[in-house]
Amino acid sequence: MLTLAGIPIGNGEDAQPRLLSAIEGASLIAAEDTRRLRRFAERMGIRPGGGTGARIVSYYDANEAKRAAELLEELRAGNDVLLVTDAGMPGVSDPGYRLVAACAEAGVRVTAIPGPSAVTAALALSGLPTDRFCFEGFPPRKGQDRYFGDLSAERRTLVFFESPHRLASTLVAMAHAFGGDRRAAVCRELTKTYEEVRRGGLVDLAEWAKGEVKGEITVVVEGAPQQREALGADDYVAAVAELEARGVPRKQAIQEAARELGVPKREVYAAVHGI
Repeated sequence: MLTLAGIPIGNGEDAQPRLLSAIEGASLIAAEDTRRLRRFAERMGIRPGGGTGARIVSYYDANEAKRAAELLEELRAGNDVLLVTDAGMPGVSDPGYRLVAACAEAGVRVTAIPGPSAVTAALALSGLPTDRFCFEGFPPRKGQDRYFGDLSAERRTLVFFESPHRLASTLVAMAHAFGGDRRAAVCRELTKTYEEVRRGGLVDLAEWAKGEVKGEITVVVEGAPQQREALGADDYVAAVAELEARGVPRKQAIQEAARELGVPKREVYAAVHGI
């Protein structure tokens, strides 16, 4: 059986007894970072594999495809495998999907030891609606205008991961696509000593993020407001034409019209160009 184990996202005291027992009782552990796993076990006062010790192999992005095939053979041979990643749940913006998919196809049993999640922790702390949300993982490094433009009409609360050095530029791109006053929260170092939650409009948060920001980052963004009435292609064309009449270049006019109307930019583009 393959067991997916959720590791605490920061505070080791969040580790549940079942997780520690699984690490101590495992004979084969696949870890995203073997050194971090050993340090975590040491902090918790346990030894992977207990008295006999566990065989620990690496399982990270670069070797995931090859290692998944190897681990599947172990599982088919009747050996249990425990899969852990650095923090959070395997498969959620972490390695694990390929192995789970392979197990599902091969009829190998998979179970999970759930643990703390940065996604739900940030969502709960954000002060934004939690009844419906979607998790987008890490935004792409390139093409953010189009990416966020496609999400501009999404009414569910949006949750993203981001690295500290890209946070400011990502918030600027969000503000451009969603509107500068769209409410959001930047959650930093969740459950750790320097935990911080910044709430405000996207423009204000982008300005704050120009300073030095460190740590693990989760960004929560309010969903788009409900449209007052159904809009069609003629409305999109008229909105762009009005902006162009003010001297706004067409490309910018399409972006601004999409943001103001709360619809995906691609729909406005298609209407203007008769696609």
